[in-house]
This record gives sequence, C-alpha cells and structure tokens, in this order.
Amino acid sequence: MAHLTAWFLFVLSLAAQEVASFHLPNPTPRNLASSAAAPAPIVHPHRTLSSHLYSTEDPSSISNNPLSILTKSQLSNRENDLMIGEDSGVYNFDNEKWGALGEAGWVTFFAAVATILTAVAVLWIYPPTGYGDDFVYFLETDLAHGNPHIVTLLFGIIFPIVHSGLASLRPYGEQLVGARTWRVIFAFPSLCLAYSWIVYFISHAHAGIQFYDISQIGWVHALAWLTNFASFLFLYPSVYNLKEVAAVEKPKTHLWETGVIRITRHPQYVGQVMWSAAHLAMVGTSFTALTMVLLVGHHAFACWNGDRRLEAEHGENFLKIKEKTSVIPFQAIWEGRQVLPDDYWKELVRAPIVLIAVGSIGAYFAHPYMQAGAALAKNSGLNAGGILDPIFLEFN
Repeated sequence: MAHLTAWFLFVLSLAAQEVASFHLPNPTPRNLASSAAAPAPIVHPHRTLSSHLYSTEDPSSISNNPLSILTKSQLSNRENDLMIGEDSGVYNFDNEKWGALGEAGWVTFFAAVATILTAVAVLWIYPPTGYGDDFVYFLETDLAHGNPHIVTLLFGIIFPIVHSGLASLRPYGEQLVGARTWRVIFAFPSLCLAYSWIVYFISHAHAGIQFYDISQIGWVHALAWLTNFASFLFLYPSVYNLKEVAAVEKPKTHLWETGVIRITRHPQYVGQVMWSAAHLAMVGTSFTALTMVLLVGHHAFACWNGDRRLEAEHGENFLKIKEKTSVIPFQAIWEGRQVLPDDYWKELVRAPIVLIAVGSIGAYFAHPYMQAGAALAKNSGLNAGGILDPIFLEFN
C-alpha cells in the first residue's frame, strides 16, 4: 500500500501542470439594462453568448478590491473584433455551484477526476496491477534493445498517433458513443502514454552524448526557468474549462477570438517550443535533443490538424478568424491584421491565467518529487502482468 500511495502521489504531481490550467465555465451575458449610462452594445448576427464588446456593469457595483478581477472577469473593448468567436478565460465566481453528484458541478468534477486518476494508477502506473511497466519493458527490451534514443523515438511516434488520431476521430466517435464517453476514451490512453514518456524522459534525460552542461550557470538557470514559466501561459483556452476536460460538461470544439489567440492561433505549439528550448538549454544531451524535436514536431503537426478540425467544425467563421491571427507570435499584429484593444490586459488578468502561473511555480518545486517518482519507476523494474490478467487468461 505504501508503494501504491507513492505512485498515486507521483501521478498527482505530474498532473499539476494540467490542473494549473484551472477555469470555470464562461458566464451567461450580464444584464445589459443594469446601467443606463453604459454604452449600447453592438449587436452582431454571429455573436456568441460568451462574446462581449463592452462591460455594461454599473460602476458602483465594481469592488475596490483589486483581487475582485479574479472572481469576476472584466471585459475588454471588442469593437474591432469579428464577434464570431468566444471570449476566452471569462469567469464569474457567482455562477459556480458545487452541485450534487451526477450534476454538472464541482462535486461531480472532483469525483470524475478521482475516478480517472485511480484508473490510470491501478491499470497503468502501479507495477503489480498496471501494465505501464510491461509496455515500457516491451519498447526498451524487445524493440529498442536497451537504446533509450529508440525508446523515446517510439514514444514520439506512438503518442501522436494515439493522441492526435483519437482527436481526429472525435466527430465519428461522438456519433457512436456520445461526446462525454469519447472524451474518456480519448483521455485515458493519452494520460497513460504521456505519463510513461514523461517518466522515461526524466530517468534518461542525461543519456547519450553530452554536448554541453551549463545548468550550473546562474543566469542560464534563471533564463531557462523564466522561459519555462512563460511557456505555461501559452495554453489553448479550451483547457481552461476543466469541467469539459473531465467530461462533466459536454465537450465542445470552441472557436476562440480573444486572449492569447490574438498573439498566436496555436499557443500550445509556441509554449512547447519555449518549454523544449528551456529544457534543452539545461540538459544538452542527444537524448534530450531528440525528445524535444519529437515533442515540437508533434505540436507542429497539431497546428495543421487543429486548423483542419476547426474549419470542419466552424467553416467560414474559422477562416475569418484565421485571417486575423497567426501561428508565429505577434505576426498578425505587426502586419496589421490583428488590433489589440487598449485594455487588452483585461483579457490576460483573469483567474485561469493567474492560476496557471501559480500552478507553474508549484510544478517547479515539485520537480524533486517527479525525479524521485521516476527513479522509483526505473528501479522497480518489470512486474509482469496486471490486474486484468484473469480476464485475458479466460479469453485464452
């Protein structure tokens, strides 16, 4: 049991970066009649429920507490927007409910997260019951013959096929089993493979040829840390809504128009490039270089695949937003295709982004526990088979 507890805590520490992308659902539109002095909103035929031009709140209702912006987002001036995409990261604490188990509230969310993490821990992570060690042993021994470069290459092939493949099959899968069930089918193998790849990377980061080692230089470490920290602010806004991520609410293919999307249409790709550059700067080995190339390559493919899926879902509306955005950060801005509102800061100082920042700092301090967990996984070796063996044997 002590070992199972250690494995479970390790899962939670690895999940910290996902939990850092905390957000609650976009609120319903505010009462536009709440202030007679407020400017009249511009009505657009394609306007979505979570898209706004101006905040129409009564100024007297706005708290003087500067932290109140985290409990109720302030809305930016969107008069230059197309108003066909959603406003990312909008949050109102007053709209949140714990709810009963089975309802779309936070009780159900935490129950769903506990269930999926327990399933991952029992079926994949914990060697006596899970099959993660069997999978890694198969890659390392039977296919790679002990070469860690080949193992990470195999991970870099298998993970994108499973992750992006299931994402691409989403329209068909949702028709067969529903959006929530398909989210679970998509998430479970992705979490398992991501866990195994992360653990293997931590355990073998210094393997192969050592090109350089400048990790002990203070300013290099500081620059790498700042780059790594900033990379987590480049998350695709859909991960803000954890209730959708956990399938408590029906998952949707959102079309975003504000926030980080103004800077880059594919923030997760930019963030991955930054994260990979920071880690490669600290660990200059051939193994780390190959792993970083594979990660960036997968996210580069996801740029094309993501655009394809958004166009299939939103059609002409996506093409219009695509014209006003860019993959390369700030390109659409310097070319004049994207105009940042004067109060753009309101789209950035929102609860999910602040909590991402806090979670990123927490993930940094959790690194020793991640390294300890990776060492535990490596030293535990192979514990052949798992909890489902009796079922497999019965079929045989």
